[in-house]
Amino acid sequence: MLEQLRLAGRIAGEARREGAALIVAGARVRDVCEAVEDAISRRGGGLAFPVQSSRNAIAAHYCPSPEDETRYADGDLAKLDVGVHVDGWVVDTAVTVNVGARAASQPLIDAARAALDAAIAEAGPGRPVRRLSAVIDATIRGRGFHSVRNLCGHGVGRWVVHCPPPIPNAPDDSVDRLQAGMTVAIEPFATDGVGRVIERGTPEVFRAHGVTGIGGGDPEVLAAIGALNGLPFARRQLAAFERTRVEDTLRALLAARKLAAYPPLVDADGRRIAQAEHTVYVGNDGVEVLTT
Repeated sequence: MLEQLRLAGRIAGEARREGAALIVAGARVRDVCEAVEDAISRRGGGLAFPVQSSRNAIAAHYCPSPEDETRYADGDLAKLDVGVHVDGWVVDTAVTVNVGARAASQPLIDAARAALDAAIAEAGPGRPVRRLSAVIDATIRGRGFHSVRNLCGHGVGRWVVHCPPPIPNAPDDSVDRLQAGMTVAIEPFATDGVGRVIERGTPEVFRAHGVTGIGGGDPEVLAAIGALNGLPFARRQLAAFERTRVEDTLRALLAARKLAAYPPLVDADGRRIAQAEHTVYVGNDGVEVLTT
């Protein structure tokens, strides 16, 4: 398991760096996401979720549709969120790119990254999750920003992107502790707003809770979704099928209450957000960062 996680982590880190270098003013967001997905495939990894790139006030879950023509602009804070699995073992990592290298944008990016480093330094077997949350929040506040309080890190597992324990970006009443053998994604979000996101926009990320016994869905599309073993997917991953077949199948899954949809998560006040994320393995003596 650990060797598979390490391989997934190496693939994710390399693909994240390759993708971040492509994020420049004028580049199409969809092209960058697809290039990262190709980089993962070329290295022998599988997609734990479709690559996403959220900009500015959008914190997460912006996934380009097959027709999306959105391009990065100078001054953007562009998040790149990458998930990889090897034989189902999942890692999750993200970076924020300062498009155009604007000096005014860098402190927010640095705050998220510093909070991630501080949380990793605090992590270890037996450590209270609440302590990691406190370190994240204190680091971001110490740099003059706010953590996004209703977003959190999370455990990852085999064929599972989100599982316990949650790792909030500000301390709450959690009594969870990290345990040896856990794999967790730590992901601080820093903002110059109040630190709360809401769902807004059309979802392009979905997750099926099983595809058997669905009436009205296209059998081939259902088979393609079922082959993902419950991992999240996007319309873009089903582009080989006619769009009407895809939409009919999504409607059938929704009607059967076997489909979760994830709209973009946007700062409630329209303020900008930066993210940094690594997946770590909790060993007996400390943690190993898998996604460097």
